[in-house]
Amino acid sequence: MEKGKIANKESQSPLSFLKNLLIARWRSLLLLLIGVYLPLQVFEILTAKIWENEAGFPWDVPILLAVHSTANPQLDFLAVTLAIIGLPWTAIPILGAIAIILLRQKRWRSLAYLLTASLGSVIINRTAKELMHRVRPQLWHSIAPEYSFSFPSAHAMTSITLVAILLFFTWASSWRLLVLLLGSLYIIAIAWCRIYLGVHFPSDILAGWMVALGWTIGVSLIIKPYITQAKSLDSDRFKDETTLLPEERKLITED
Repeated sequence: MEKGKIANKESQSPLSFLKNLLIARWRSLLLLLIGVYLPLQVFEILTAKIWENEAGFPWDVPILLAVHSTANPQLDFLAVTLAIIGLPWTAIPILGAIAIILLRQKRWRSLAYLLTASLGSVIINRTAKELMHRVRPQLWHSIAPEYSFSFPSAHAMTSITLVAILLFFTWASSWRLLVLLLGSLYIIAIAWCRIYLGVHFPSDILAGWMVALGWTIGVSLIIKPYITQAKSLDSDRFKDETTLLPEERKLITED
C-alpha cells in the first residue's frame, strides 16, 4: 500500500520523483563524489602543475629531505624490503591466487572487477609515465635507484589497487576492518619507503593514490562486484555472479 502511494506521488510530481530518487541513491552519489570525482580532480591538478613545472610543488623537496634525515642502516634495510614487497610484480601472485579462487567459485563478476581494476591500473600508470616524462629526484645517491619515469608512482598505485580489491571482496564480512587497518598501514609504509629511498617526489605518491582510488571505485560502480552476498553452504553460492543484470542485458540488446 505504502509503495503504491510513493509510486502515485512520483507519477504526479517530478519534484517528488527527484526527492525519492536522491534519497534512494544518496550513498552511490556520495561515493561517486568522494571516491571518484575528488580523487581525479586532485590528480588533474597535480598533473597540470607538473606539466607546467617539472620541479613540482614547494613541499616536495622539503619532505624528501626531512625523511632522508632519519636515514640509518636499520631503516635502509626496511625501506629496501618494503620496496620489493610493493613492486607491481609482487602483487601478481596475490591477485592471481584470488583470481583462481573466484574462477573456481564461479564468481565471474568479481573476477571481472579484479582483472579490470588491476590491468587498468597498470595501463594508466604506464601511459601517464610516458606522457609526463618526469624524472626522479636526484637529491642524493639512492641505495635502491630507479631509472624509469617518476609520475605517478607505480608502487603507490599498486598498493591502493590491491587494498581496494581486497576491501571490496571482504566488505560484507567481518574481515573488512582488519583489511582496512592492515591495508592502510601497508599503503603508508610503501609510500614512506619510496620517499625514504629518494626515488619519488611526494606528489608522485599522492598522484598515484588519487588516480588509483578514482579508477578502482569508478570500476566498482560499473561492474558492481559487491551486489552479491555469500550464501549458506547448502545453497548455490554466488549463482547470480554468472548472469548479467537486467540493465546489462538491455544494453547488449540495444547495441
